[in-house]
Amino acid sequence: MTRFTAGTKASAVIDASRDRVWEALTDPEVVASLTPFVTAIRADGDHWCWQMTGLKVAGLGIAPAFTELMTYDEPSRIDFRHDPPTGATERAGVEGWYALSDDAAGTRLDTSMEITVDLPLPRVAGGAVRSTMCRVIDQMGERFSKNLLAHLGAREVASRASTSSPRGPRDRS
Repeated sequence: MTRFTAGTKASAVIDASRDRVWEALTDPEVVASLTPFVTAIRADGDHWCWQMTGLKVAGLGIAPAFTELMTYDEPSRIDFRHDPPTGATERAGVEGWYALSDDAAGTRLDTSMEITVDLPLPRVAGGAVRSTMCRVIDQMGERFSKNLLAHLGAREVASRASTSSPRGPRDRS
């Protein structure tokens, strides 16, 4: 297996209260309904178990399922890190955070995520895999943002362009 990683960061100000944004981002059913390619998120205490639809990466079909440990500093920060159940092997995981702060126009929402997948592909496939991952991440982020705004009945009033960046493949140890 080779591990491939890509990350993204984004920032926006939306005309919704921080309490409403917080409520949406801490509800696994709402997050699942807003996130493209996600079929379900099941909460088990502080762990959220994500199930994705099938995706094609370098001709390989995958339908990742992964477990994230959620930690909350209400109402300003949500951190998540990959934390599979003991003995479980998960081929995907996400590390990241949401930061919420008050803004004169509503709420400033900053995000950072790094997505990692283990695939049975050679290292030489890295460029194609990372390029595909960045495209999928960008599409997911754009659609998630639109869905969140629609869910909140809000609009974006200021943003800083989101960025995605590939990371090099690493051999799994």
